[in-house]
Amino acid sequence: MTYAKIKQPKLADVIESQIESMILEGSLELGEKLLPERELAKQFDVSRPSLREAIQRLESKGLLTRRQGGGTYVKEGLREKLTDPLFELLNSHPESQYDLLEFRHAIEGFSAYYAALRGTSEDFKKIKTSFNAIDKAHSTGNIELEIKSVVQFYLAVIEASHNVVFLHLARGINPLLQKNISDNVEQLYHYPEVAKQIHRHRLQLVDAILSKQPMKAKAASDQHLNYIEETRLVMLREESAFKRELGGF
Repeated sequence: MTYAKIKQPKLADVIESQIESMILEGSLELGEKLLPERELAKQFDVSRPSLREAIQRLESKGLLTRRQGGGTYVKEGLREKLTDPLFELLNSHPESQYDLLEFRHAIEGFSAYYAALRGTSEDFKKIKTSFNAIDKAHSTGNIELEIKSVVQFYLAVIEASHNVVFLHLARGINPLLQKNISDNVEQLYHYPEVAKQIHRHRLQLVDAILSKQPMKAKAASDQHLNYIEETRLVMLREESAFKRELGGF
């Protein structure tokens, strides 16, 4: 039996694949400027002609773009279909916030599971740092900073899942996620006991992830989001009843 020779990949193919992986994994952010050609070639330990060929291919694929004034960037519009005007409509519609909570059950629950399963020490450090930032913002009464810190915490958990679909989907719907979290914080934190319970749930989530217990991490995420959804619904019913009573006078 005759075996065909294994074709060695071209160096430009390897570089192209590496940059694509960096974009997928999020280590190269959308809109981020690549290092100058000389530095990038040195970092990859490749020749500049091979690097240039790989970059030209990625430009033709629409992944990279050159800007006036110099420099090559990861194209910012890669998520345009995830951030079209429909998202603006969803963002402004109150009922959609409950649908988003249900969506968060799926993406955050499984992200917590895989974060506990696959997370690295660097991922865990990022999760702890973002969790501590929530506490710090809360203790100073800085609601705006707290909301941003909560968003960063959940994104850190999703990144730790090492699932590129979860990662880009979460980043793509970041405005929706931020609006949902903002609504939750502003509505629920008026009640100290509710705020304390939410903090306990997040603490359980962090502990489960850091102790590498996937099932426990998913259960903690589900419990947390269930509590938020149920509490918001109770508040909505109470508000509706109050309005009906006022209408009776």
